[in-house]
Amino acid sequence: MDDNTKNLIENHIENNDVCLFMKGTPDAPQCGFSMAVTNMLKLLEVNFQSVNVLEDQNIREGIKVFSDWPTIPQLYVKKEFVGGCDIVKEMYESGELAKLFESKGINVKAKN
Repeated sequence: MDDNTKNLIENHIENNDVCLFMKGTPDAPQCGFSMAVTNMLKLLEVNFQSVNVLEDQNIREGIKVFSDWPTIPQLYVKKEFVGGCDIVKEMYESGELAKLFESKGINVKAKN
């Protein structure tokens, strides 16, 4: 990964409390896994910044190297890598995702 790509990725993560690297956009996800994570974030009413990796092949490949995680989407909260779709889904269902956001000072809507 070149320095420019690394700097772009770091800037996204550092400048957004909740940053989701995904395929597509929250309003038009381009894969089911990206759609699932955005839906969970929307249900919790968390403000998040998304990065469409399909718009930049360097970021698409670079984020996998950066996080040492092979799949997309990838969720970062307050500069900390949380995981991909399966981990986020498991955390959402157990209530751990809401607790993580709250522990980081990010407001969420309580899951019913």
